[in-house]
Amino acid sequence: MLNQKIISILLSAEAKALATTGPQGLNVVPVSTIKIKNGQIFLVDYFFHKTRANLQSGDSVVLTAWSGLKGFQIKATVEYITEGQIFDETVAWIAKLHPDRTVHGTVILTPTNVYDIGIG
Repeated sequence: MLNQKIISILLSAEAKALATTGPQGLNVVPVSTIKIKNGQIFLVDYFFHKTRANLQSGDSVVLTAWSGLKGFQIKATVEYITEGQIFDETVAWIAKLHPDRTVHGTVILTPTNVYDIGIG
């Protein structure tokens, strides 16, 4: 579902936003750190509050990423984890990338639909 063009745009996007819904209602937050592995998208919770509560409810999410007039919207199922191997790998990765940040959770998105939102 995530071809190389989509992956390239996601990783290099000037802007990324994650939309959630759940007990905290509709919520949209900027996203800074992203990794893609085996067709899944990994995000890092540093500052999520309302978003964290929504993610833990297990509902679907939407990630939108764009640069200029090129971008993609990705609808996905979500898993929020705070322990285990994947979480530990996230903490180690972020310790090198942003040593001043605290990782509260790893957000794993499994895409269900991808939409091109580019113009032209």
